[in-house]
Amino acid sequence: MEALRFSPSEPLTMGVELELQILNNRDCNLTRGAADLLALVEKKPHPGDIKPEITESMVEISTSIHRSHGALLDELLGIRDAMRDAAERLNLRIAGGGTHPFQRWSDQRIFPKPRFHYLSELYGYLAKQFTVFGQHIHIGCPDGDAAMYLVHGMSRYIPHFIALAASSPFYQGADTLFDSSRLNVVNAFPLSGYMPFVETWDDFNGYFENMQGFGIVESMKDFYWDIRPKPEFGTIEIRVCDTPLTVERAALLAAYAQTLARYLLHERPVKPCVDLYRVYGYNRFLACRFGLDGNIIDAATREQRLLKTDILETLRLTAHHAAELDTTAPLAQLRALTDEGRNDSAWLRRVYAESGSLSDVVRAQSDAWTAEVRKGRETPRRMAV
Repeated sequence: MEALRFSPSEPLTMGVELELQILNNRDCNLTRGAADLLALVEKKPHPGDIKPEITESMVEISTSIHRSHGALLDELLGIRDAMRDAAERLNLRIAGGGTHPFQRWSDQRIFPKPRFHYLSELYGYLAKQFTVFGQHIHIGCPDGDAAMYLVHGMSRYIPHFIALAASSPFYQGADTLFDSSRLNVVNAFPLSGYMPFVETWDDFNGYFENMQGFGIVESMKDFYWDIRPKPEFGTIEIRVCDTPLTVERAALLAAYAQTLARYLLHERPVKPCVDLYRVYGYNRFLACRFGLDGNIIDAATREQRLLKTDILETLRLTAHHAAELDTTAPLAQLRALTDEGRNDSAWLRRVYAESGSLSDVVRAQSDAWTAEVRKGRETPRRMAV
């Protein structure tokens, strides 16, 4: 078998992928609009890439490679506007959010693409249940060994990204009591969770060859890990974030990942060790369940602290790196949101408390995504700028 080649990329560059909901205009349920939407949006020039996802009621947008938060945000805004305009012409809506609050998985249809049909045959009903929506953040790495260190180092901070991005409190018509219920769906897949503890690219190649030899995987796409190396891009890919309700929040999360990556690669504050993963699953659960109000266990010190406090301390420790990357301003916004304990799940619950209607919740999600401010209601857009 040929070894995986890690294609070096410019360190600390970043790109973002966002999975989005396609809604009808009547009750804001998911609708099978991907094919029509993709056909229409491709008729006019637009930034980024827009493509289908596993079911017909979702699409994925992705940016090009960026060095700065400002340029990334500008591209995301351009993609958002192109999607909004096409959706309006088709009498559809687009929304962010990690789950649709009341759709039923059995109503979904697999998008007609060979890989998606293969996944449906392999995973059965889990493929349709995978109609959940996430943000993926790519960070450029100079080589495979740096990527291995970043995967392990970032594992320490995965609860930060879960809590800050959480936007899936409702699922299948109920309040789940989780800030991020989306990750519970992802957990059902056999190759989810975290990457095995290997420290060098050569060691990872050995692991990958074994998995190929067993017939379990064919490519890196078959791993649904929370963070995975992406050797063909020369990146690591953080995959735990719910899709935020606004592109502004998505860009803030990318800026935080970029800053953390610089801190990790320059200072090497996290020592890769098995203890990181002894606390990993519990830390991940607490972040999903309680969001910013959860706790985190530091594997190095064995201390517990409030996740919100840990994020604020990390922002302080990385301030010098933020200055070098020109991410000081966006991280100040993230600090304010953290200090106030506000994530998108909290906002969605407030909308439901006011309206009592999950259709109204989804309508508010869509309004937030398209930057429509409804009188008398604070929106996540205002919260993020």
